[in-house]
Amino acid sequence: MRIRELTEDDLDAVFRLRKLAFNATERPERVVRPGSHGLVAEIDGRVAGMLGIGSYAQFYGGAAVPMGGIGGVAVDGAYRGRGVANALLDAALHTMREHGQPLSVLYATVPTLYRKRGWERAGVFEWVELPMARLLSVPRPAEQIPSRPAWESDLPALHECYLQVARTIDGMADRRPPRIDVAKVLEMDLVSVLPGPNGLRGYLTAQREPGGDMGRLKVYDLVGVDVEAQLNLLASLASWTGTLEAVDLRITDPATLGFLGSTPMRYSVWTSTWMQRVVDLPAAVAARGWPRLADVAVDLEVVDEHAPWHAGPQRIVVEDGAVRVEPGGTGAVRLHARALGAWFSGAQNTHALRRGGLLEGDSAGAAVLDQLVGAAGTPRLADFF
Repeated sequence: MRIRELTEDDLDAVFRLRKLAFNATERPERVVRPGSHGLVAEIDGRVAGMLGIGSYAQFYGGAAVPMGGIGGVAVDGAYRGRGVANALLDAALHTMREHGQPLSVLYATVPTLYRKRGWERAGVFEWVELPMARLLSVPRPAEQIPSRPAWESDLPALHECYLQVARTIDGMADRRPPRIDVAKVLEMDLVSVLPGPNGLRGYLTAQREPGGDMGRLKVYDLVGVDVEAQLNLLASLASWTGTLEAVDLRITDPATLGFLGSTPMRYSVWTSTWMQRVVDLPAAVAARGWPRLADVAVDLEVVDEHAPWHAGPQRIVVEDGAVRVEPGGTGAVRLHARALGAWFSGAQNTHALRRGGLLEGDSAGAAVLDQLVGAAGTPRLADFF
């Protein structure tokens, strides 16, 4: 088996695999896209499998950590059971490390495959259904902020408005170009902005969708940098009463519904879970934001046969407000590869990791690991790949 980089010469093979694996019907114009790279597995000169790696970054502790987003994993049915997917994932770990991506995220339809290679569930991607009656019961804004359609000249301010909120929510992508083209939002049916004295105070993006007698509005982003901006955006959705069955809202900011919405005890929500892997522990720790703690060190033994560059004894050192990983130490806390992503994201504390068989050893050292990540809410993404 040979693993190599994806090229434009693979276009026919990629379409064949996508059709087989995902029921794709449209032949792509190109397969190599800015901000992404792909790998293919060849057997006897024929493409037997493929995957793509997008260049993203996720906010943790307010800092954007480079992340390789894996998608489009497909294996030809004639070659299944021969380790094609495993070989691609092993090669992807090396590729992401070479590209400076110390984290990796994927949306797994077959979690077992990825757990064997060190990925573990670490966060959510959610949509919620809002019947119009629920929107009407949201408090009215005290301040009326006139909205207007977005212009192309608003795109930098729109992205900055998103970043103001996203950098405070662990797991959110920073939507960096070229993998994410911010200008694509202007192709949506509705893009409205709330101007402020120093940029935008908020914005909303949505598509009109069929459904029921009157149809629905699918809201991709509802982002407000303050409470009045969010209330104004929610009020704008309520103004559709009488012309919509409901609004489907992608959760960008969990505070929008958590504190301002009128969601009942039971409501409809669609959740996709994403899995994360730490590709390079020292690089990931160096890139993340951390709370300021007193000087301390935790000795780890990292069990990771597929990423030997960070396996073995490692020490997390907190010194003068900075956090780093250096080789050595006693290995007092034993962390398996799957534990790294769930711990790093704050999705699970060390007690849960221990009960799941992914952590053993010193309880005092494990407690410091919990203090480091802080676990400030469920890690989230508002982008799918």
